[in-house]
Amino acid sequence: MRRCLITGCGGFIGSHLAERLLAEGWSVYGTVRRQRRNLDRLDGRLTVVECDVLDTARLEQAVATARPEVIFHLAAQSSPSASWHQPELTFRVNVFGTLYLLQAMLAVCPNATLVAVTSSAIYGASGQRDAPILEHSELRPSSPYGVSKAAADMLAELYSRTYALRVIRARPFFVSGPRKLGDVCSDFCRGVVEIENRQRPSLAVGNLEAVRDFLHVRDAVEALLLLAEKGQPGEAYNICSGTGTSVSDLLQAVIAAAGVPAEVYRDPKLCRLLDDPVTVGDRSLLSALGWQPMTTIREMVRDTLEFWRQEAVHATEGAV
Repeated sequence: MRRCLITGCGGFIGSHLAERLLAEGWSVYGTVRRQRRNLDRLDGRLTVVECDVLDTARLEQAVATARPEVIFHLAAQSSPSASWHQPELTFRVNVFGTLYLLQAMLAVCPNATLVAVTSSAIYGASGQRDAPILEHSELRPSSPYGVSKAAADMLAELYSRTYALRVIRARPFFVSGPRKLGDVCSDFCRGVVEIENRQRPSLAVGNLEAVRDFLHVRDAVEALLLLAEKGQPGEAYNICSGTGTSVSDLLQAVIAAAGVPAEVYRDPKLCRLLDDPVTVGDRSLLSALGWQPMTTIREMVRDTLEFWRQEAVHATEGAV
């Protein structure tokens, strides 16, 4: 039985990845700092290790306990918006958390494979001369979060090159789906469900002109698994669809899928200080390994709407 460790296992991508690996028969260990709800469905099949990635002794112990063949590093402060209000915390978790994991890997399991998950936020916007974004495109992040992820990405590459560690960098673009919190797709779906349930009269939106490269979490998980098996150590891989969708079109897809008329108004508070107009990636390197996205924007929206409808039912039942 193959063994792996997932840092940030209780989060959005981490919980979906754990579910997928368990279905494949892996022995899965996952670090959790406080978020466990997403793991309830795994019925004790997952070995949960309480661990803050900033606790070096506890992190090294977690790695030693798991004895992993593969480590998926997903623990992070993952909100670009929050990074403006908590830049120091963002840097500590995203940069030092990655550094401490690399050091623990060196000490405990230097022959393991590390899939270091960073972000497309390291790139910033697609330029007219550089669209879609390639893995060697210029890094020009537009948030403290993006800068922190760029530093983590560089650290992972440096340790791979210096110590001959098997480190593969994964750069997801706009991954969404069930269990995601705080992104535009989940916010739209949650808001429309609340309108559907007469909990709010209208939906507040930010910049609808922005174009993003959205991807269903199921496709992102398959990409991470493939990179663990076939990724080239030291290399970086975009995880993206390669197709841009405007936030306006995403909103219309949500409203159409819900079948609920929704009044929409623009709230300036929802607009970011710096908002990249177009962020679309090139997936050629990942596709060369045999991966391609299998789900559509409509399926992503449908699954996210269903998640929030179930959440609304559970909230109603809990209030009774």
